[in-house]
Amino acid sequence: MNVISESATATVASLPKRKILYRTKGKTHGGITRLVSPSDMGELIKPFVFLDLFKLKSSGPSMGMHPHSGIATITVILSGNLEYRETTGRQGTLPVGGVEWMSAGGGVWHGGNAGDAGQVEGFQLWIALPEADENIPAHSHYMAPEEVESEGPARVILGSYGSAKSKIRTSASINYLHVQLRDGEHWRYQPPAEHTVGWVSNSSGKLHVAGAVLDKDVAIFEESNTALEFVAEGDTEFVIGSAVKHPHELVMGYYSVHTSRQALNQGEAEIQRIGAQFRAAGQL
Repeated sequence: MNVISESATATVASLPKRKILYRTKGKTHGGITRLVSPSDMGELIKPFVFLDLFKLKSSGPSMGMHPHSGIATITVILSGNLEYRETTGRQGTLPVGGVEWMSAGGGVWHGGNAGDAGQVEGFQLWIALPEADENIPAHSHYMAPEEVESEGPARVILGSYGSAKSKIRTSASINYLHVQLRDGEHWRYQPPAEHTVGWVSNSSGKLHVAGAVLDKDVAIFEESNTALEFVAEGDTEFVIGSAVKHPHELVMGYYSVHTSRQALNQGEAEIQRIGAQFRAAGQL
């Protein structure tokens, strides 16, 4: 039986708590659990507008080629490996601990499926891009596990934490961390002063935070820069995000999120152009 130490419990209980505004286990279909969508909780935690926890097998459904504009996708591989391909010409295999940053900008198509490991598990996050970046040319950055800097148990995917800093550069103020704690271990996250948006989602173990116990949930915290205190029950793995709130309304297409109808129309037109070009070449 897993036991939370009395000292860790007392430490967490004695500190002010940020309230959890909403939590959910999402909806699972075909190996993908959709935890956040732009039309629901994405409005509460923008620029974080979409989150999937996926478990795919090479013999099952894949993330076939599909388009995006106005957003960046960030994929963190928890187990197995992922084969990926983009209409930018980038393709390869992302291993355990690897990270994908794919900024769709004005339009791109991409897809992925389990690699030669036979299966892949990971988190895929969408971030709504700032107005200045939402229609620029698509570009991507792929990081090997050893390129991701860490501070204690936290790997810094975006932004910075302690002395660790992500090699991915963004114009928005965002922290996105991948954390692993051992059974009973306590960890404290103090967001930057201007980061009032905050959320967490665990993929394994149970995570004690803000008076709740998360078990493969996503939890959204009230807007504040108050520190968050975590205790693991069992070996626990999770991702956590904090940011300055995205100042725009979310204007949505099927695969796109923009800051205005004009920007969305521009992105969708570019998606259609790229799709027609690659279909004519037999590549879609």
